Amino acid sequence: MSFDTLQDKIRAMKNPTVAGLDARIEYVPPHIRQAAFAERGVGLEGACEAIWQFNQGLIDAWCDIVPAVKPQSAYYENLGWRGMELLERTIRYAKSKGLFVIADIKRGDIGSTAAAYAEGWLSGAKIEGQVFQSFDADCVTLNGYMGSDSIKPFLEAARAEDKCVFVLVKTSNPGSGELQDIVAGDRLVYQVMGDLNERIAAGTEGKYGYTAAGAVTGATYPDDIRRLRRRLEHTFFLVPGYGTQGGTAAGVANAFDKYGHGAIVNSSRGLMCAWQKTGGDGRDFAQAARDAALAMKEDLGRFVTVL
Repeated sequence: MSFDTLQDKIRAMKNPTVAGLDARIEYVPPHIRQAAFAERGVGLEGACEAIWQFNQGLIDAWCDIVPAVKPQSAYYENLGWRGMELLERTIRYAKSKGLFVIADIKRGDIGSTAAAYAEGWLSGAKIEGQVFQSFDADCVTLNGYMGSDSIKPFLEAARAEDKCVFVLVKTSNPGSGELQDIVAGDRLVYQVMGDLNERIAAGTEGKYGYTAAGAVTGATYPDDIRRLRRRLEHTFFLVPGYGTQGGTAAGVANAFDKYGHGAIVNSSRGLMCAWQKTGGDGRDFAQAARDAALAMKEDLGRFVTVL
């Protein structure tokens, strides 16, 4: 699935939202945790079962109003092999519900190592002349600050499967400026990264004009997003940092073109953990997550009109 597919889904739902699935065990409502621990024990197996039940409920609540989900692999890796199996199962379930899946893996390596990562997450592993899919995400996030050879293997794998990637350009974290805002000749480092990314992916533009290599541009730096949108007209943006991290709908509007195309905005804890603000016991977690997603859609809609 390329960015054409993602943009089509956004247009159909009039909602440029991607919901995070950063499922830590403490985000799971108590009744789900207690039932899972009673069945599987307090430990990795019980935690994975609880998160699986939570993820299913969230996906079911969102699948008809949100075009995409973004599981962050760290929250599954910390649970060992059981967590990685849970992630594979979660991706498969989300795709079965029609959701576009962005695997937030932020890999950044070169040569055969990057190619192996790309096979695992995008194109499948070659075994005895056959190809076997494992995680099979529609899109992944990458750290391209090692240079073009840390991006190209993923881009090649993505193009072969009509998939896509997002490369870190200007990130939302407070320390991003320590490197990304340094002057490099007549540009800032994050501008160099954005230019490099668009140049590497030249020729992969789809029907909406976006290449297969998108850019991660943090909602906490709206002026930088505005400058990047003008600079990178063929690059699709993933915008983290809305809500809990302080990014606003007015700020993220800078990521979109005049048609309301070219970007998708992420919220994780603000949607997943909405049940913690309802005053209940968590049994309303799915409805709370759905209501929060609808409220985010409405908030973004005040500043972005998707045509």
